[in-house]
Amino acid sequence: MTRVIDSDFGRREDEDRRVLSEEPPEPLVYAYAIPRRLVDQDAAKVIRRLNRHGHTAYLVGGGVRDLMLGRKPKDFDLATSARPYEVRDLFRNCRVIGRRFRLAHVLFSGGKIIEVATYRRDPSQHFEVIKPKIAKKIPLCAGPEPVRLIPSRRAITEGEDTDLLITNDNVFGEPHEDAIRRDFTINGLFYDLERGEVIDFVGGVADLEEHLLRTIGDPNVRFREDPVRILRAIKFSARLDMGLDPEVYDAMVRHRGDLRRAAAPRVLEEILRFLRGGAAHRSVFLSWDVGVLSEILPEVASFLDDDPEGAALTFGRLKAVDALAAEDRLPGDAVLLAALLLGPIDEALEGVSDVPVAYEEFIRELSLRLSLPRRLKDRIRLLVMAQRRLRTGRIQSIARREYFGDAATLFALDRMARGEELPVWAHEPNEAVYDAEPRSRRRRRRRRPRT
Repeated sequence: MTRVIDSDFGRREDEDRRVLSEEPPEPLVYAYAIPRRLVDQDAAKVIRRLNRHGHTAYLVGGGVRDLMLGRKPKDFDLATSARPYEVRDLFRNCRVIGRRFRLAHVLFSGGKIIEVATYRRDPSQHFEVIKPKIAKKIPLCAGPEPVRLIPSRRAITEGEDTDLLITNDNVFGEPHEDAIRRDFTINGLFYDLERGEVIDFVGGVADLEEHLLRTIGDPNVRFREDPVRILRAIKFSARLDMGLDPEVYDAMVRHRGDLRRAAAPRVLEEILRFLRGGAAHRSVFLSWDVGVLSEILPEVASFLDDDPEGAALTFGRLKAVDALAAEDRLPGDAVLLAALLLGPIDEALEGVSDVPVAYEEFIRELSLRLSLPRRLKDRIRLLVMAQRRLRTGRIQSIARREYFGDAATLFALDRMARGEELPVWAHEPNEAVYDAEPRSRRRRRRRRPRT
């Protein structure tokens, strides 16, 4: 007999979770009516057309999570029983992309893309126990924000050293198989738009209610399969104010060294997402505390370890970045990275006679480790070098440079971190450009040659 239990997200059937079964587990189903105005209308059109042609189709992942948390989703991704070529046959404005795993992109006006993925599974996956836990607030460490932890039921033992890195994920599956191959329970939810129901195979709704971040399955296994999930755990914990399950935290510490074998472009993209997401200072602080920063940006980690005053300024700049993000005025990637790297770079350049050579020595290893694009590396150099002139008010020589606006933004972030007033020109950098324009020279009249 199923029992119906009240929940902050509706009413759910059958509190018990299905475990270690060869049969597909029964999901928890929550009645939860998301207002249609909050759902992207083009995504809704795609779902309705797939349903009309006999396919199941759901909103999935982060979009469902954000809607249930009252946040505006950045993307609306869909999962369906339709194969990619079947999606393409239903939408003229569709293209199929991907080599390892084929995805359908349905294109709409304004460059909007609705991503449609066929349910897939890990060829080696299995079902396992998922039990709810109750979070309580315990300070993780003396940092800018407390992080919620929960008491662990057991000690975490060392796992085998087998290489579990995922290299093949290209197998179609069923909804429950698609759910359990995802990384965290809060990202494993499906939303049935037609029925107004959240479908939960992994305990994600309970974790949303408790603001708790857990992996789907053993975190030691999940982080070894894909070490970048460690960075994603930091991002979600910081951005969504989620507590970390102690087993997740311990596994992050244990397997942080595996990030050195992760694809460099993916690591760089996650660092940029730290900085773009509105919780840059919390993300960087947590990555420092867990020891992850020592693996991906050892230059920054060493600087924060050795220079408390410099660490305070670094986190101050990142808080200023978060303030701009909250006002929808987020600067570009070069400014964001420069705000993080400014302290270590200033330290490396202090007292040197050949500044360009010293900068190249500092940035070379970092660039190789993260596959930093040349355009970003060169842009960061321009912005950092410009700070020396801006700090002394000598703006005329660079005010007409293309990068001056970004350099002025970095300067403003640094001044805000120091609690100092901005000079007049920093409030209106475009006016500074105008003031720096040289007066046009008077043209001299050419004399006519004598005849």
